[in-house]
Amino acid sequence: MKGHYRKKGIFVLTLLCATVFSLPCKIAARADETYSKAECVMETDSRRILYEQHGDFRLPMASTTKIVTAITAIENTENLDEIVTVPDDAAGVEGSSVYLKAGETLSVRDLLYGLMLRSGNDCAVALALHCAGDLGRFSALMNRTAQKAGALNSRFRNPHGLPKDEPSTTAADLCHITSYALQNEVFRGVVSTRYYEPKNWKNKNKLLFSYDGANGVKTGYTKQAGRCLVTSATRNGMTLVCTVLNCPTMYERTKTLLDDAFSRYQKVTLIEEGQIFSLPSGAKGKAVKTVSFPLREEEREYVEIVAREYRDKSCKEIVGQFQVFVLKRLLFSGNLYKI
Repeated sequence: MKGHYRKKGIFVLTLLCATVFSLPCKIAARADETYSKAECVMETDSRRILYEQHGDFRLPMASTTKIVTAITAIENTENLDEIVTVPDDAAGVEGSSVYLKAGETLSVRDLLYGLMLRSGNDCAVALALHCAGDLGRFSALMNRTAQKAGALNSRFRNPHGLPKDEPSTTAADLCHITSYALQNEVFRGVVSTRYYEPKNWKNKNKLLFSYDGANGVKTGYTKQAGRCLVTSATRNGMTLVCTVLNCPTMYERTKTLLDDAFSRYQKVTLIEEGQIFSLPSGAKGKAVKTVSFPLREEEREYVEIVAREYRDKSCKEIVGQFQVFVLKRLLFSGNLYKI
């Protein structure tokens, strides 16, 4: 490694499969247009795409936009219990609403629950104006959040997803954004909540009540976007995100895709924290983090782990690097540290 990463000895794990590496990982029959315009299933930690159909098609996304709104607001708010006075522009916003009134006071936390459980467009505007003072500036923050999450084919123009200024994203991008957002404890807590008692709000996401392991995330609908759904679910220590865009049977299709992925893939630990590797020179190096990856049963026999010397001798802490291959293709690599 170079620069401050080398000097500080920070463990670096490089994942390659999400962008440039692809195993034969299709898990369902080719989607018919009656299913959805686009769909994608991703494992959240590795960002491995387990299945996609038109995953890179840019489409309107309706209220699934609010996933980006929520994580952007969370990351740009120091105190979630800060009180917000509802501005005039947030009252009476068209579409889904929690019926905020101008001058009413709520906490940022309340607005987040109204945003994600009840899909309040008024909550979206109130949060955006509170965080950035202007919808345009907040949209810029949203796009930075998306890029930080690895979503490079999305353009968010407003915080609610109403079809103005032609906002668009892809099924794969929404999986990346949601995988990123789920790393945040506050976001996880909000989207997994079935009922928010302080306001007597029930989550609109029916899968939270009907699908084993479901723990989020967001529904959406407009005439232009059709029915859209982003869902997260965890089983046997593996969390998956499934996105379906413009899908008339969004709940049924999501269940099918998730069931297929959970049945075909298992999260396998490939590197243990503290695992010792022997290097060609005879020296030994230690991994400092456990690394797991979703694999199909038939892929496991093709896993190969190689330990290599670290050529830059100026860094005394890092002595080598492990590399994990499947079917001779590099999945990821990480540093090995001096014992």
